[in-house]
Amino acid sequence: MSLHRTLLGVAVALAIVSAHAETIRVAIGTQDTTINCATGGLLIRELKLLDKYLPHDGKYKDVSYDVQWKNFTSGAPLTNEMVADKLDIGSMADFPGSANAAAFQKAGKKSVFITVLSGSTLGSGNGIVVPKDSPVTSISELKGRTISVPFASTAHGMLLRAVAAQGWDPDKDVNIITQAPEVAGPALQAGKVEAHADFVPFAELFVHRGFARKIFDGSQANAPTYHGTLANSAFAEKYPEIVVAFLRAAIEAEKLIAADPEKYSELIEKVTGIEAPVNYLYHGPLGLQTRSFAWKPEYRQALQTSIDTLKLLRRTDADIEATRVIDDRYLREAFKQSSLNYDAALKNDGKHPLKANDHLTGKPITDTRRVAGVWVQGEPKVRHYASVESAFSDLRKIEASGKSARAVYVHDLIHRIKLLAPQSYFASDASGQLSAFLQKDAAAAYASANKGKLLDYAALRSGSAKLAAN
Repeated sequence: MSLHRTLLGVAVALAIVSAHAETIRVAIGTQDTTINCATGGLLIRELKLLDKYLPHDGKYKDVSYDVQWKNFTSGAPLTNEMVADKLDIGSMADFPGSANAAAFQKAGKKSVFITVLSGSTLGSGNGIVVPKDSPVTSISELKGRTISVPFASTAHGMLLRAVAAQGWDPDKDVNIITQAPEVAGPALQAGKVEAHADFVPFAELFVHRGFARKIFDGSQANAPTYHGTLANSAFAEKYPEIVVAFLRAAIEAEKLIAADPEKYSELIEKVTGIEAPVNYLYHGPLGLQTRSFAWKPEYRQALQTSIDTLKLLRRTDADIEATRVIDDRYLREAFKQSSLNYDAALKNDGKHPLKANDHLTGKPITDTRRVAGVWVQGEPKVRHYASVESAFSDLRKIEASGKSARAVYVHDLIHRIKLLAPQSYFASDASGQLSAFLQKDAAAAYASANKGKLLDYAALRSGSAKLAAN
């Protein structure tokens, strides 16, 4: 009888605890195929990093968590679910992020950008491509042509700035139509559009898949851009420790991919189908964009520019300011708990460095202006070279041995951006030293000015090209 009473008492006590225990939903929207968001979504989810940091003490002592993940292909539907209180946290670029803030305000609510995940203070990452066999080699040749772009995206903002820089009227001198990337790919292959502007990673993905050629990089428009994470302000104010936990998980995801970009580029491919070499183009050292969790002035300006542009496009009439949308309190606390210096990160504008030896000579690579890389099929790591000439020399040996390259990387001498070599242009100088370029006219001008030659990938790959002018 005594045992029965004891068990009954325990059951009652458990029932009372259960009745008072809280289950907190943490609903997170991701954009898996927008690979710049990987450290704020895909990697956290796949590696179960959030579980490591969710609080279980203090007011969270008896809490249980209902962590929900939902993937989206763009920011607009993600925003719809955030405004409808179906999601608490979501990642997207600056343009859809400003639309998110406007939508929240219209609903009498508020969202806040809590971190940058990845971006470029110059604007690299957005780009314009044309069909592979198009005669067009420069944006200056697109006057009077049809250019598709996902409307109200960060790429749309880049395109408008690029058109304005040409002195053109976007309503008269070009025909800009809306087209999502999943539609644009087949349209480019079928020749239904003459050019397409897009965000990460599609300008490079279409090139890698062999049906497009990149003619313009966002860095040429000098329009800073980023992808970051927003939170419902009410959720963040109620559960600041959970928001900090999410950010600590994102910081760990960043450390992991920085240490082994090839490994996690493979994981991103496994989940999304986007090829690892394209993921590495962004996430590897000297990548197209920099993973930076600090709210640099350029990123703050990028958000304000996107707000102003959306008003210009009559996509919103909301009276919002970037200073009211960005809230870095949670990020600063996450840095502190992770024993990191936020102010130092704020001042660091450098890309993730390349710390490697030349694959052929074994000597440390110190000058990165003409570095190149080859990712050999079946090898876990990219081979690095101090020069373009060395990379092609080794590539010929690789292919002669019966192996193949998953990707060949070079760097544009002018814009300092990483390129996929097969669709790049090359020029030598009088000594035979090679440089890579995104644009044909830039390569030709360099060859002329330096008494060299304009060269193409096929000739360099085969070894038939003569590098010196004479």
